[in-house]
Amino acid sequence: MSARPDRTPLARSFFDRPVLTVAPDLLGRTLVRRTPDGPLELRITEVEAYEGEADPGSHAYRGRTARNASMFGPPGHAYVYFIYGMWFSLNLVCGPPGHASGVLLRAGEVTVGAELARERRLTARRDGELAKGPARLATALDVDRSLDGTDLCDGPDSPLSLLTGTPAAPDLVSRGPRTGVGGAGADHPYRFWVTHDPTVSPYRAHAPRRRST
Repeated sequence: MSARPDRTPLARSFFDRPVLTVAPDLLGRTLVRRTPDGPLELRITEVEAYEGEADPGSHAYRGRTARNASMFGPPGHAYVYFIYGMWFSLNLVCGPPGHASGVLLRAGEVTVGAELARERRLTARRDGELAKGPARLATALDVDRSLDGTDLCDGPDSPLSLLTGTPAAPDLVSRGPRTGVGGAGADHPYRFWVTHDPTVSPYRAHAPRRRST
């Protein structure tokens, strides 16, 4: 029998490291989302790293704005953004304050509160699809811009926190280019996932949007 996931909260020092160190180390960790309707928990299975102003694929590449201010730290906070006028995505800020690096949570397994997630993800055919992709993950966990800047290290009353969980063994971690990132950041191998895990989202290369004529 495998050991139960470790319930120890991760300290801010976990996030205060280079983004390419934090990203793969998030796999297997437990994200806790506390809502008025009850708690949900997610075993993280897929992430993407973004290196801020050094990374052409990052929202912070051209500097600080009102939208991306949370990316600039301090570490251990959430950065939530709205995309395509439809969906939210959840990122965890890491590295020293002012560096603007973060990790996008792309997929995971809902291990607690699946009944709450199903109410928000009515189109999911099975529980393994509840958080299979960043927009689905945010929807399942009831994440929106109101959580932008949330401190994950603020104790058990915080709406978001991260527990030690069961870190993925290094030989079970795969790495490749980020999904849907174009331009100079397209080939950066900054996506990490638990190999062969059924909750991991499919890779899709960037497809430029067609302009109307």
